[in-house]
Amino acid sequence: MKAITLLGSTGSIGTQTLDIVSQYPEQFRIVGLASGRNVELLAAQIRQFRPSIAAICEEDKLPALKEAIADLDPQPILLAGEAGVIEVARYGEAQTVVTGIVGCAGLLPTIAAIEAGKDIALANKETLIAGAPVVLPLIEKHKVKLLPADSEHSAIFQCLQGVPKGGLRRILLTASGGAFRDWDVAKLADVTVADALKHPNWSMGRKITVDSATLMNKGLEVIEAHFLFGMDYEHIDIVIHPQSIIHSLIELQDTSVLAQLGWADMRLPLLYALSFPDRLPTDWQQLDLVKAGNLTFREPDHEKYPCMKLAYAAGKAGGSMPAVLNAANEQAVALFLDEKIHFLDIPRCIESVCDRFSADNSANPSLDDIVAADKWARQEVLTATENLEKQSRIISLR
Repeated sequence: MKAITLLGSTGSIGTQTLDIVSQYPEQFRIVGLASGRNVELLAAQIRQFRPSIAAICEEDKLPALKEAIADLDPQPILLAGEAGVIEVARYGEAQTVVTGIVGCAGLLPTIAAIEAGKDIALANKETLIAGAPVVLPLIEKHKVKLLPADSEHSAIFQCLQGVPKGGLRRILLTASGGAFRDWDVAKLADVTVADALKHPNWSMGRKITVDSATLMNKGLEVIEAHFLFGMDYEHIDIVIHPQSIIHSLIELQDTSVLAQLGWADMRLPLLYALSFPDRLPTDWQQLDLVKAGNLTFREPDHEKYPCMKLAYAAGKAGGSMPAVLNAANEQAVALFLDEKIHFLDIPRCIESVCDRFSADNSANPSLDDIVAADKWARQEVLTATENLEKQSRIISLR
C-alpha cells in the first residue's frame, strides 16, 4: 500500500485524487492533507481518510477546522499557514506527494517534499516553470521521481515508455482552444468573467480555466515540457484539438507519431502517476472511437492567443524570466477574475512586466532570486493597474 500526501486537497486535482484513493483502498492510503481555505470540505476529508497530519493555508481558518473535527479520536496534527503546508509536505512516511496546489504557492512545499525524499506526482506546473533551475538539481541530488500528473505531460510520458534515448524528435501539445476557440477575435473586447469560465471540455478551477481561455496554460506547458523531457523550444509545438480526445503526441526520429487518447478525465493521469509503472484496472468509461467521432486539428491563432508567444519568449530567455511570466499571469488573472481589468489586459500586463524585467534576468538564479522575481512581478502588475485606475479617474474628472 502506497502512502500518499496530498497538497491542494480541496481543489479539482485534490478531490479527484481522493476519488482514486477511495476506489483503490488496498493500493493507497493518505498520510497528509493540505488545503487553502475550505474548512468544511477539508474537515470532511479528514474524517473520511484519517490523515496523520493536515494543514490549512489561511491561518485564521485553523480554529474553525479544529472545532469541526473536535470529536475525532485520534486527532491528526493540525497546522496552518505556509509553514504548516510545508511541514505536511515533508512529513512522515509518505512515499509520494501529489502537488495539486494552484500557482507558485506550490513551489516551496514541493521543494520540502523533495528534500525529504518523497517522489512527486506533479500536478502543479509552476513548480518547474518558476523553479526548474532549483528543483531539477534537487531531484537529481535526492534521487526521487518526478512524475507528471496533468493530462498533457502524462500523455507524453506514457508515449515515451520504451522509446530509446535519442529517439524523440518533437513534442506536440494538444489544446482544446478554451472558451473562445470559436469566437471571432473582435468579440474578445466584450468578454466577461462568466464567458471565460465556460470551458467546453474540462471541469477545472477558475484560474486554470482562464489560462485555457488565453492559452497561457499551453504556453506554460511548453516550458514545463522543455524541463521535463529535455526538448528545446523549437521542437515543442502546440496544436488546437477541439475534442480533447488526444491528450498529446510525440514524433520519433523515423517520423512515427505516438499519441495517448482517452475521454477528458483527469483521474487517468493522476492514477498513472500514483501507480507507475503499474497499470491498475478501472471501471471507468472506455473510449469509444465511433462515439468520439471526428478528431480535428488546427493551428492556433496567435492574434487571438498572444500569451503563447510570450511563454515561448520567456522560456527561451531562461533564468528567472519564466517565474516572472508565471507570477505576472497569476496576478493578472486574479485581477481579471475580480473584474478589475479586462480580459485583453491579461497579455498586455504580462508583456509589460516581462519587458521591464529583461535587463535584470539572471541566467542561474537561486531560490531566493526566483522568489524575489515572483514577488516583484506580482507587485509590478498591481502597480501598473493602480496607475491605470488613477489615469482613468483623472480623465473622468476632466
